Amino acid sequence: MAEYINIRGQSIEVVASDPANPTLGQIWYNSTSNTLKGENLGTASWASGNNMNTGRFYLAGAGTQTASLAFGGYTTAVTGATEEYDGTSWSPSGSMGTGREMLAGCGTQAAALAFGGQSPITGATEEYNGATWSPSNALNTARRFLAGAGIQTAGLAFGGFSPGGSTGATEEYDGTSWANNPTGLNTARYTLAGTGTQTAALAFGGEIGPPTGATEEYNGSTWTTSNSLNTVRGQLAAAGTQTAGLAFGGEPPTGATELYDGTSWTTSPTSMSTGRKGLAGCGTQPAALAFAGTPNGISGVASTEEWTGAAPTTVTITAS
Repeated sequence: MAEYINIRGQSIEVVASDPANPTLGQIWYNSTSNTLKGENLGTASWASGNNMNTGRFYLAGAGTQTASLAFGGYTTAVTGATEEYDGTSWSPSGSMGTGREMLAGCGTQAAALAFGGQSPITGATEEYNGATWSPSNALNTARRFLAGAGIQTAGLAFGGFSPGGSTGATEEYDGTSWANNPTGLNTARYTLAGTGTQTAALAFGGEIGPPTGATEEYNGSTWTTSNSLNTVRGQLAAAGTQTAGLAFGGEPPTGATELYDGTSWTTSPTSMSTGRKGLAGCGTQPAALAFAGTPNGISGVASTEEWTGAAPTTVTITAS
């Protein structure tokens, strides 16, 4: 005969105080407060931060949510303006030597890399040391609307629009110069987004004429096709890693947000307050930053939004 515990499952632990480090899905009864409790995922959300000093779109970003960098873009003309975010407010810093829009970037606030873009279309590369920009060797394929990943001494450039049209060209930066990888993206495109590292990158979205949700993973040698975004779009922004990515914003102006788990994308029920395209982003899947962009394709905004991912939280279980 089966035992009752095997039919009904394990008994609920009775405790005088909530566990110090509960695990996701754990349930217990607090005898002090006479409540049934459990550990569940909280709600992810976007929250408004302080505006940038210079509203713009088609810019690039680098860093983390509390130490981020914004550079380049378009205001009423192309710009090399650079700003640093400390988790509360933006402060101007040294401008790039080559003002441009539709560029890509990677790295940290203290060691960033800017490459490609338009003014006119260029492969120009610059390194940032936390205060000023210095020129470095240019990309082998000049292009605009490309994406990037990695750090200043191990960067990755991929996709974009070259003088010959849409490209899947991939280049690796070693801190001095760019080297072509013979294996480009499977889906050549522009206005895409990218995140991750030089040996574990993620490319998604963009345009091949019409917009696409195509997603690809890079292992340091080749690109492999993965599952597509749920919301097909270009001119979007990214944060996170290859196994924990975040996609937000895009064309048509949207605040749609999706999370990638290394296999597939899940749409978040929470969107950005300001739907926009041509924005920039940085940070991680649990803590990202979205800034600038345009809601109409004409004028740039200075809006900043901070993303807090769903985290485990203790909840009281009540009858309904």
